[in-house]
Amino acid sequence: MSYIVPAPQPSRLAGLWRRTGFAAVLFVVLLAVNVWLNPARFAPAAWGTLIGLAAPLVGAALASAPVILAGRGGIDVSVGPTMGFVNAVLISVLFLGAGISSPLVLVPAALLIGVAVGAWNGWLATIVRVQPIVATLGTYLVLAGVTLTILPAPVGPAPDWLKALAGPASIVPLAAVFAIWWGLKQTPFYDHLMAVGSDDRAAYTAGVPVTLVRFLAYGLTGLFAGIAGIMLTALIGSADPNIGPTYTLIAISAVALGGVSLAGGRGGLVGAAIGALDIFLLQSALTFFNVSTFVLQIAYGAILVAAVVLTAVQDRLSRRATDDA
Repeated sequence: MSYIVPAPQPSRLAGLWRRTGFAAVLFVVLLAVNVWLNPARFAPAAWGTLIGLAAPLVGAALASAPVILAGRGGIDVSVGPTMGFVNAVLISVLFLGAGISSPLVLVPAALLIGVAVGAWNGWLATIVRVQPIVATLGTYLVLAGVTLTILPAPVGPAPDWLKALAGPASIVPLAAVFAIWWGLKQTPFYDHLMAVGSDDRAAYTAGVPVTLVRFLAYGLTGLFAGIAGIMLTALIGSADPNIGPTYTLIAISAVALGGVSLAGGRGGLVGAAIGALDIFLLQSALTFFNVSTFVLQIAYGAILVAAVVLTAVQDRLSRRATDDA
């Protein structure tokens, strides 16, 4: 199978800095502000706990990235409800309802749910050719309704092994996501994904199976959303039908802030993770001043707009530099 080899870059670190430099600088600034405002909470000894608190948001951002990288408006707004649905099924249906607590059952169940939702979205967006935002919005509404049907009110607790994944141990599922992504980067699929996101017509002409690549990107987003659902369940230690959807828009904002082009084909999971950490640190700083949730929503919107504008300016400058060369 033929595939497109990306144009050579000066260095991987230079390319990473070009895509995520703003988010990385913002991370340092926000971390310094938080350390100054609340030194006890952000002391090095507490970083493991902070990672656990940020893990579901980071997981949601990582899950949102693959379909965005695939291009053609591939924004999946059902990532948050998928996390909430996984949370409800694991705790309310399997653990409390069926008495199943083994990780050998609960973890595969979460992953299968995520992959099934991703495959459904991929079928709608790539085979039926429904607009991705419409297809995933429909899935959002269905999952939100089913979750509330299964779980009208919060219940708990979660199994002890699952609650143990909160805090410093949350690095385990996050590492699993990055390990999967690293493995995919060693295969032609990664090059196909970036080529399709950059220019799907050129990729199709070069023999890349555009429809299959995009379908697999949705499946990958679903898989990562299932893992993020596990992290969410570990953090809250129970099941809550309302918390999952709250991650949807801030995860997309984090991806854009991390230098992932919403047009597709540029960026990666490292940038998405840094963008998520930026938003988490911004939340912490604003919460210190007891601002209302409305102010937080304004901040998320401003971040999303600023990130999109910065990405557009960066792409234009890079294109101009390439033309001059």
